[in-house]
Amino acid sequence: MVNRSKDLPMLPEEPIYIGVDIGKFKHVAGFLSKTLLERHKHFEHCPAFIFDQSREGFRAFLERIQAYGPLEHCFILMEQTGHYHRPLQHYLLEFDLSVYVIHVQSRELGMLKTDKRDALGLANQLYNQLALGVQVTNKLQVVRRAIPPSEAAAQLKGLMRHRYELVNEATQRKNKLTAICDELFPEFTQVFKNPNLTTALDLRERFPTPQAVATASLIALREVRKRNCPSEAHLVSLQQLAAQSIGVKDVARQRGLVSEQALLIKELRLLQDHLEQLEGEICQIVEQCREGKILLSIPPISLLAAATILATIGHIGNFESAGHLKSYFGWAPQRAQTGVTFDRTRLTSGGSREMKKVMYLVAWNAISRETEWAKLYKRLVPRLCSYDERTQTYKGKGKALGHVIGRLITLIYALLRQDYETLSHLTPGKEPPEPVLYDPELHKHHRAGHYRPIRQEHGSNRMVQVEPQGNVIETNVQPLGAGGSSSILGA
Repeated sequence: MVNRSKDLPMLPEEPIYIGVDIGKFKHVAGFLSKTLLERHKHFEHCPAFIFDQSREGFRAFLERIQAYGPLEHCFILMEQTGHYHRPLQHYLLEFDLSVYVIHVQSRELGMLKTDKRDALGLANQLYNQLALGVQVTNKLQVVRRAIPPSEAAAQLKGLMRHRYELVNEATQRKNKLTAICDELFPEFTQVFKNPNLTTALDLRERFPTPQAVATASLIALREVRKRNCPSEAHLVSLQQLAAQSIGVKDVARQRGLVSEQALLIKELRLLQDHLEQLEGEICQIVEQCREGKILLSIPPISLLAAATILATIGHIGNFESAGHLKSYFGWAPQRAQTGVTFDRTRLTSGGSREMKKVMYLVAWNAISRETEWAKLYKRLVPRLCSYDERTQTYKGKGKALGHVIGRLITLIYALLRQDYETLSHLTPGKEPPEPVLYDPELHKHHRAGHYRPIRQEHGSNRMVQVEPQGNVIETNVQPLGAGGSSSILGA
């Protein structure tokens, strides 16, 4: 597809910008550089190359790149289209190529769409932003360097996704079992508040109908319970309720519900066993990795919350600032303003749905304990919330909770980013130092007004980071290889 007599020779030191349109079975790569633009006059007329989604196709793509210039002078951009781009991305990263990713781009209405045009459009975007420094207003059009996930994140990504699916499936079985209980023996919940507890399921499996419970001996019912729970009085009460149950009496319908209930109980137990094994492996990975130790040092973050954060982040190097991480987590403020008549701030609608839930729970866990985050929340509520005289309570406490979540995310970013910078500047073969952990005593010292910067300045070990909202997170960083421990303090 490329006419070498026309496109070669090329300046050996000239950067080459390549856009790859990802397909299920074949990919199209578009090549663009300053010389190619001068030669073809327009980026859509620059050369392209089609290759297969296979090892041979990837090897042919690398050979075509080398025909234009050395690999170290090439920059490649691809869209994040599901999972189809991942094999090519991993292959290119193995050769230390500069790979960039971008969100899937929408096409203009009425524009002729071809795979070659899409590939060259990506190459043109990469050329504009890297070579010409063109800034874009739409954040979805910003290209960013692809950094492979850390070892722990690579392991946790699939495990956490599988856990999420198992939890959803277990919840579906529990809902069905609750519905069957309400139809078959609705009075059962007067003794067992949760009809899906282990003892309740054992009892429902052995005595599936109200008639079976009412006619069973008290000795047989005792054999099912564990640790005298439920009590003997509750078992007697359960038999009395079963004798007068208003559950379904139709024999055919009852037989169908009993069969479905037995299968659902077996499925639920299997899912719970898999969940237990999976969570054990997840917790072991988190406890042993550097990033997990850092996150677990922050009091409100649990093992599963830390695993979710690591699996979602992938690598902290993918985020330029704490604001980018907040946006990715779905906790970035979005402000709409028009003159002096309209001014409203709300959370962005984007971000990871799962991380929104996780950080919300982490924040509630933080403010319900004796932590610096709880003290911060109590100070923010009177300042940010309106007071209702009738109920004598504050309204709109979500604003204060949002501030707490924002500062927690900033602290997470600062700790992980500093550890990443420490490891990246480490001499090859040298044993890495222990990771810097969150210290509540230093946090108290910081809140007392003893601020220290986090961004490293020339000629000093002081670092500072100031957010757009005015939040300051600071640390005292020891020189690499020096004794002592560093500290990062959350605002």
